[in-house]
Amino acid sequence: MAIFCKHLAQIRDVLPSALGCEECLKLGDPWLHLRVCRSCGHVGCCDQSPNRHATKHFRATKHPIIEAYDPPEGWGWCYVDEVLFDLSERPTPHLGPIPRYY
Repeated sequence: MAIFCKHLAQIRDVLPSALGCEECLKLGDPWLHLRVCRSCGHVGCCDQSPNRHATKHFRATKHPIIEAYDPPEGWGWCYVDEVLFDLSERPTPHLGPIPRYY
């Protein structure tokens, strides 16, 4: 099955912005899983987390592609085209041990 996403060419190799969800760390809030923006490196929490910071980052910036960051799951997601795709050959490196806040 072919993947249709016109944003795949926008995937960048990025440096993560934080060891956990950037906003949750500042607020002292919990998260479940992390997503890293493949446009700028922002680390935000997933939509199953109370604050949904990764999706809020997309809405604020329109950066289309995220990667499942913790645990590293090898997939990416395009918010615009609503497409899931494989990033296992091009993962974002971790800065260090990620704290657990769930």
